[in-house]
Amino acid sequence: MHHRYAEGDPRSPVLLLLHGTGGTPEDIAVLGRELDPTATLLAPAGRVSENGAARWFRRHAEGVFDEEDVRQRVEELADFVLWAREHYGLSGRRTVAVGFSNGANIAAATMLARPEVLAEGVLFAAMLPLGQPPEVPPVGGRVWMSNGTRDPMAPLASVERLVEAFRANGVEVTSERHPGGHGITPESLREAARWLRRPTGRSGARSSPSPGPQQ
Repeated sequence: MHHRYAEGDPRSPVLLLLHGTGGTPEDIAVLGRELDPTATLLAPAGRVSENGAARWFRRHAEGVFDEEDVRQRVEELADFVLWAREHYGLSGRRTVAVGFSNGANIAAATMLARPEVLAEGVLFAAMLPLGQPPEVPPVGGRVWMSNGTRDPMAPLASVERLVEAFRANGVEVTSERHPGGHGITPESLREAARWLRRPTGRSGARSSPSPGPQQ
């Protein structure tokens, strides 16, 4: 995958930065620096084009996703993370997926389907991108989510289904709601940064020996 990589402090996490529809690795890297100025940044670009706007997976209409394509793109992203871990010498480093909108959705799907690759996430404006979450053995992990109560692109019913799917997989969920729509508020950004600094007893990803506007 085309991507941007910036090395940070080895004691800080690796942030896998996933842009929203129409975004770029450069856009989402700005968000990564705001969350943790010392983090290593790994920001790939979505391979799907929707009228020239980069996305992570296809959709049939707004909020109606091509679930077969979602599953295929999850495997592509997981393979990329494994490649990057070896290529950049990141094995054993804590890795946290950070996504907005469509990027948060692919992060959520990857955490559910491939928890051995990604087990921690910071998700802004995410919803469940699959009608039936993947059936995998519960492995734990943790996720921080922020959603607007007036977000027409990520309805709260789908947000709640995503929370339930995470908890069914043993993932510790911190779910923050704000009274806005489809975006990232300054307070959400501060809360996410504080969450990232919280001590964790496990790696956010197990290892082998300005954001886009739409979902």
